[in-house]
Amino acid sequence: VQLQASGGGLVQAGDSLSLSCAASGPSFSRYAMGWFRQAPGKEREFVAAISRSGSSTYYGDSVKGRFTISKDIAKKAVFLRMNSLQPEDTAVYYCAAKQVILTAPISTEVRGYDTWGQGTQVTVSS
Repeated sequence: VQLQASGGGLVQAGDSLSLSCAASGPSFSRYAMGWFRQAPGKEREFVAAISRSGSSTYYGDSVKGRFTISKDIAKKAVFLRMNSLQPEDTAVYYCAAKQVILTAPISTEVRGYDTWGQGTQVTVSS
């Protein structure tokens, strides 16, 4: 599968933004998906993940309650809705995928994914 992230931009603190990640290739329904972000000078950080079926989600502590991940298998896409954005959310956001068995636990680690999109910049001004 190949991934293409989009939807980033410049917003003000308190605003909302939605990111999309379009997948191409077969068997998208077999993939668990994740969103990560990387700010300048920092390591790539887990943001959110969704299971292969879409029935389970997991969030990083810093975004819990503000961000929502969802998946549309028919459209071969995963989304990240970001509310109440803060300057510390500024980063390049990456979507990632890993083909897994149906019962696999959600991974929150970079090494848990083997396919990455190109990233989309999100900048939040104060």
